[in-house]
Amino acid sequence: MASRRARCPASSANLGPGFDTLAIALALYVEVDVRAGPRLIVRAEGEGKELATDQTNLAARVAMDVAGTSELDITIRSQIPVARGLGSSAALAVAAAAAAGATDPLAAAAAVEGHPENAAASLLGGLVTATMLGSRPVASKLPLDSGLAFVVLVPDAPLPTVQARQALPETVSHKDAIFNLGRMGLLISGLADRRRLVAEATEDRLHQQARTPLFPESRVLMAGLQDAGALAACWSGAGPSLLAICDKSVAANVREAGERLLREARIAGRAVLLKADAKGLIVTPLG
Repeated sequence: MASRRARCPASSANLGPGFDTLAIALALYVEVDVRAGPRLIVRAEGEGKELATDQTNLAARVAMDVAGTSELDITIRSQIPVARGLGSSAALAVAAAAAAGATDPLAAAAAVEGHPENAAASLLGGLVTATMLGSRPVASKLPLDSGLAFVVLVPDAPLPTVQARQALPETVSHKDAIFNLGRMGLLISGLADRRRLVAEATEDRLHQQARTPLFPESRVLMAGLQDAGALAACWSGAGPSLLAICDKSVAANVREAGERLLREARIAGRAVLLKADAKGLIVTPLG
């Protein structure tokens, strides 16, 4: 088999009202190298290096499925915090599938994730909308204002996605569905042109309210980010990370405020200033 390196960005999904539908690629990266090997060998560096490096490793599972063999030498280098709502597993799955030679890395990743928006952002870059048409994932890029930057509050303590999913109600009201659809329209418009972005665009009634008891400080932190100059704020994916959408001119100030807000709330973590990644998946051959 050919040896390849695949690099994918992190992603922030939902963005408030776009539950399991919207995501944006952010400039934190995971790289996966896949070569033929005498047996399965998995090495990991950076974020997630403490995870299993055997056949249960996500990158190994995806690469073995794509390549049809366990005789693979896999190296993972990641900057993306695990279980923090930044799409680490989706980015890893896309990168592993591409490095192993998949013709459709999105399908391979969506099969693992169960929903495609994080993987679509990692694959395509930028702002995306994605959904499943039956068993087939479909994704498209949406316009994104280049004047936007993003501040992410990343708590040290993880919030497993399974736990965050369990907090969701099984049904929602017609009124709440309409509320989210209206907010999502405002959000897409505002992300295309930051002059139209209003704080209410990231309001949500499908998941953020239900998950707030898992991270009760989130309300104060998001309000503080907006008070510091963010145009809007929301949970990043299933959390616990929080995303502030900012004009680039004030993003550094918002990041500094984010560090202060975490200290005042006595939450161990960090505030990170990131730009959107516009390129998505990059695959290169290895010598």
